[in-house]
Amino acid sequence: MSDSFLNTREAAAFLRVSEASVRRWSDGGLLQVRRVGRRKERRFTEPDLLKFLGSGSPVSVARTAAVHSEVTVGGVRVPLHSHFASFYDSDAGRLRLAVPFISEGLRAGQTCFLIAAGKVLDAHVAALHAQSGIDFDIALRTGQFVTAAGLGTTVEDALDFWEPAFWRAIANGPTVIRVVGEMASERHGFSSEAEMMRYEVSFNLSAKRFPTVTLCQYDVREFDGRTLYEALKAHPDLYSHHLGCFLS
Repeated sequence: MSDSFLNTREAAAFLRVSEASVRRWSDGGLLQVRRVGRRKERRFTEPDLLKFLGSGSPVSVARTAAVHSEVTVGGVRVPLHSHFASFYDSDAGRLRLAVPFISEGLRAGQTCFLIAAGKVLDAHVAALHAQSGIDFDIALRTGQFVTAAGLGTTVEDALDFWEPAFWRAIANGPTVIRVVGEMASERHGFSSEAEMMRYEVSFNLSAKRFPTVTLCQYDVREFDGRTLYEALKAHPDLYSHHLGCFLS
């Protein structure tokens, strides 16, 4: 393992995040940084970056230690930091996993995100309104339930959307963050499906740093076989569970 110094651009590439995120984490004391030269430029080492990804991350350890370590998705108990893909081929299948997953979180007082647009968003909202034990309007007003049509056009834009959103979600103490992403909606924001899949791979880092459980939903009527294959590869957390649980 190298102990040589990396600059901000190289550290961002190592972590697969934006340079703005690296600067923000180092300025906030979350990521170890050295200042070198008369201009006090930032420098990082690989051991410090790896420590940040693992036990050195205050979010991934200290925060999550005080909350439940598992949640339920489709009747399956899954650990925090999980990042799953689900696949459906009907309008009813779209809601089978997402609505109970979000409803359970809202009842527990957890922050829930839904990335969807148009009729897809409307279908989720209508189904959530029909759930018992939830004051949906209050959840919207207080930010416990957050929706967005898209995340940006690049991987960096998308990751920069999530970082402050996740920090806000944990600002008042340990919690679980639930995320549902309708990928047919998210695809329209990215410049290409390849960029969207690069984001899916990069999101695994955020999933490990924050107390999240994320469900990326793929409408198989909207994507070709190659993209669905790439989606399977981008979600290795699926491999330890029966894939049939995530098919609708």
